[in-house]
Amino acid sequence: MDEELLSLLTSLVEIETENPPGDEAAAANFVYDWLESRGVSATLVEEPYPDRPQVAARVGDGEPSVVLNGHLDVVPAGNRDQWAHPPYEPTVRDGRLYGRGSADMKAGVALAMLAAVEFADALDAGDLDGSLVFHAAVGEETAEPGTKTLLERGYDGTYGVVLEPTSLRTATSAKGLGWYEISVGGDPSHASRPDEGNNAIQNARLVLDALEAYDEEIRARSDSLVGHPTATVTRFEAGTKENVVPESATITVDRRFVPSESVEEVDAEIDALLSDVAVEHDLRVEWTRTRVYESAAVPTDGDIAARFRDAAAERADIDPEPWGIRAATDVRNLVNDAGMDAITWGPGSMAQAHAYDEYIELSEVEAGYDILRAALRGLFEDGGN
Repeated sequence: MDEELLSLLTSLVEIETENPPGDEAAAANFVYDWLESRGVSATLVEEPYPDRPQVAARVGDGEPSVVLNGHLDVVPAGNRDQWAHPPYEPTVRDGRLYGRGSADMKAGVALAMLAAVEFADALDAGDLDGSLVFHAAVGEETAEPGTKTLLERGYDGTYGVVLEPTSLRTATSAKGLGWYEISVGGDPSHASRPDEGNNAIQNARLVLDALEAYDEEIRARSDSLVGHPTATVTRFEAGTKENVVPESATITVDRRFVPSESVEEVDAEIDALLSDVAVEHDLRVEWTRTRVYESAAVPTDGDIAARFRDAAAERADIDPEPWGIRAATDVRNLVNDAGMDAITWGPGSMAQAHAYDEYIELSEVEAGYDILRAALRGLFEDGGN
């Protein structure tokens, strides 16, 4: 494997950037210094958070302009005793690089950094038509406005590539995600006198039953690229003490939605569902949506998608059929907020994202850079036509 690429990826993975709490600053400074040392003028963008800078750069000033977007934050490593390879001590074994963020998505960030350096001279000199915009964003894992802010500050373009792990397949659609927190009420009493209270856990069972039926109902809907919607209970919290009948219970629901569904429509469905349960069983139920990633979709035959599909098929024998990613990504900001023709594409398997002993196949990283260079060069040489 190319030594510069391996060294860069290793350096990124060994910088701990967990979110929460949002420790991207050290990595942002590393990326900034690395680009500057190789002649690419970069900017530390201290918005939306002064203590969590992002990195942006633009090389060239022509059209077409292509945004390469990556995020610096990773999910927490969790119980480190569960890792055979320490999460922030990158380990190469059997052709794989192990470490938190190796797949999601520091390999993608590394490819974007190398591409910015490789194409800088030709784009700046006008030997190639176009411009390349680089993003190293914060807060993607928690739906914060990192990428959105970079776009608002002018780091946008005609086309975009969000370098999430897709096993080098080209995604023109991405599911949306809403997290809902549902509070179910009760009345406390001593557990020796349970009939004097109103057990919130028992009440929550009725809500859970309704959510299970709702999940089954919406799975009947379908999108040809990203599959069906889901509503999954991911957390349940109740009780304060072993001998106290709980007065409240909290249910967290992960609602994945397809491009034909809007977050407003999903909100209305959740509200109607819970209102019906509350009225039928005389319950106190409240809900709030704590986070949202909008869905996004662009035409499957768009120029950027076709170029990446063709390059991946030719150079790595990747399935060229139209496809969508079932995870939520920052592509929503490029498509919905900036009106760009943008895809999600990158090396690594989504099955490794957020997993213990996360890893990426180094051969796939190398193939990914070959595909990225070919697709970008073709786009710039043809002027986006």
